[in-house]
Amino acid sequence: MNRTTYWPAGVVAAFAAVFAIATVLAPAPGSDQPKVSTTAARKPVQRSTLVCPGVTGSDYAATTYTAYTPPGTVSGSGGTAQLQVGQTADGAGNTTSGAGDGKPVAPLAAPGKPVTADAAKTASPLIGTADGAFAPGWTVQETTTVQAGAGHGLLGTSCGTPGADFWIPGASTASSRQDYVQLTNPDSTAAVADIELYDANGAVNAPGGEGITVPGDSSVPVLLSTLTGENSSDLTVHVEARTGRVGAAVQAMDSSAGGDWLDPSATPATSAVLPGIPADASDVRLVAYATGSDDANLKVQLLTPTGAITPAGHETLDLKSGMTTAVDLGALTKGQAGSLRLTPTDPSQAAPFVAALKVVRGRNGNDETAFIPATAAVGQRATVADNRSGGTTLSLAATDAAATVRITSSAGSGGGTPATKTVTIQPGTTVSLTPPAPQGGKGTFAVTVEPLSGGPVYASRELAVAQDSLPAFTIQTMPDDGGTVAVPTAGQDLTILQR
Repeated sequence: MNRTTYWPAGVVAAFAAVFAIATVLAPAPGSDQPKVSTTAARKPVQRSTLVCPGVTGSDYAATTYTAYTPPGTVSGSGGTAQLQVGQTADGAGNTTSGAGDGKPVAPLAAPGKPVTADAAKTASPLIGTADGAFAPGWTVQETTTVQAGAGHGLLGTSCGTPGADFWIPGASTASSRQDYVQLTNPDSTAAVADIELYDANGAVNAPGGEGITVPGDSSVPVLLSTLTGENSSDLTVHVEARTGRVGAAVQAMDSSAGGDWLDPSATPATSAVLPGIPADASDVRLVAYATGSDDANLKVQLLTPTGAITPAGHETLDLKSGMTTAVDLGALTKGQAGSLRLTPTDPSQAAPFVAALKVVRGRNGNDETAFIPATAAVGQRATVADNRSGGTTLSLAATDAAATVRITSSAGSGGGTPATKTVTIQPGTTVSLTPPAPQGGKGTFAVTVEPLSGGPVYASRELAVAQDSLPAFTIQTMPDDGGTVAVPTAGQDLTILQR
């Protein structure tokens, strides 16, 4: 997960001075003086911003927030990390509900110790900041239990980083669905955003998605079916901020098959990995969209525990530029957890795309849905909060090279001692496991994945809870937590100053 990073004016000035001196003192072309060398060092971020969307459209929902920062990235204990209650507004910029009083929710006491807090039945958006020792890797999980009605089951999302451009394939305006795009503005000044929709025929006429005002410290829920009269089972949502920045996620609620949060896909790329399809998935549907001017022709692979295979009848996938393509893959995993990998059939003609999976567990009226968007690799470190003993499954996928990772379960929100485990993933495979439980831990805990060696690793976490006969579950991907940022440095032999 990326983080918004702020550098104090003094630091910026210092870097500017370094580059200015290097420029002034650089040897003339052709001279025999030492040349300027530049490198980039990774430094901990100083400030992080996250937004948690409000929950809309259910009178039977209860929401819990869990916040956590991994320990050890920054020495010392200075800083804070907390969420504050925002407001809910309409698309015209008018505040309609929500506390909006800045009341703090779930402030962290120290890195390495998760904190949980409960919200009202209809949760308002939360806007959070962390700085100092709390900023690197700060993560917040929003988990909602819906007892009845549309979207019944478990909804979960890792609260996101605000930005200006989001692609979200897998939404719908079908009669059985209520899909809300939640736009959340973390800043004090208003933001303006556009929502574009694309179905199997191309761009959908949705003038109501243009110029949506999102007031400061507020969230605007936009019901997709109000933007267009068309019933489209498979949509790609594109959110662009004209001014300011927003967080964006889709709250997808089905009248018969439950629901979940549909988070943005990774940045458009020419290949994708969608990790952590459950072993008992009864139906898997792939939704993808080519974002550029060229079509994307893709090879489809399932990374199983024993190696990569090609799903029968779905060897390739052709994406027409500007059109959403959906493919029903059925009970793809057949009793073994796996990950989907999409790569160009011809690397010389690769085109960028976004993708997501709709995953259903259960049958005959006891159905529940979750989504897996394409995700970036774990990178240096990734963390997910709100894990529970007996209900958490971690999936790790490696592509072209083996990789070894360290898995750390934090102390529980009610105490305990962290636990670690080292796992090796063979190339082209998915490893599915229960993370080690904290020793003597009580309450929820966080899980952190850190690659130690080898190739890239893609990860997700499935959280399942008991809810009568319903297989209630949610899945969150685990990209890099953005705890560090590359900071350029410059060096030069300044002995010329002695002349």
